Amino acid sequence: MAREVTRRRKLGFTIAAWAVALILFFPIYYTIITSFKTEAEAIAGTSLIPSGTFENYVEVQTQRDYFKPFMNSVVISLGSTFLALLIGIPAAWAMAFSPTKRTKDILMWMLSTKMMPAVGVLVPMYLMFRDFSLLDTRLGLTIVLTLVNLPIVVWMLYTYFCEVPGEILEAARMDGAPLKNELIYVLTPMAVPGIASTLLLNIILSWNEAFWTIRLTAANAVPLTAFIASFSSPQGLFWAKLSAASTLAIAPILIMGWFSQRQLVRGLTFGAVK
Repeated sequence: MAREVTRRRKLGFTIAAWAVALILFFPIYYTIITSFKTEAEAIAGTSLIPSGTFENYVEVQTQRDYFKPFMNSVVISLGSTFLALLIGIPAAWAMAFSPTKRTKDILMWMLSTKMMPAVGVLVPMYLMFRDFSLLDTRLGLTIVLTLVNLPIVVWMLYTYFCEVPGEILEAARMDGAPLKNELIYVLTPMAVPGIASTLLLNIILSWNEAFWTIRLTAANAVPLTAFIASFSSPQGLFWAKLSAASTLAIAPILIMGWFSQRQLVRGLTFGAVK
């Protein structure tokens, strides 16, 4: 009897998991099938089966120059991720292995910056970027996305580093290892899963950022998020072309997430089970 109850419970959890997965996947599926429709069919929105036209993708890649925003997204996402890790790893190391009475307060203050509405600092950010000639530049967006995601990077790395035995670092210091070698050759290899998951998450967050990319770019440094927004015009929304641009924008990050899901899950659960 108990075995039968357990089997039914597992079956119920499986059905619930599939239901949630299908609900979450449906917007992506609807976007993809809409990208293969004409504008008239997309506006009608009555069919869940694509008509098979590729004219939207042709226009997105030729008339709208998809490659330039794509390269902007790649450069900005990778650049901001590298810069965030360059700052976040030493910061998290210092807080994890040389904590002070204010360490927890500093971490909470960093996290509290994520709770502030971005629009609240839009005007001063815009004025600073204008004065330093960073508007509509890859460097400007790289700096902004680094600052936006840095609290999450530091928090994640701090959590992972706290799971590394401090005795190992003490042994390295007793053997005469300098600080650089301690970070590069001792700590980093032990925290590879956590660093990898932080890297992947930061790339995803940077790739999907829309608020700052739309407001701080115009033409030269437009990434894919701002490129998608360009399909909204005074004449209305071009749903089919918008869906094609969205599909092309999310495809690289979906593929990367699919192939790196094992590493991502391993990093996110790093230290959860001892």
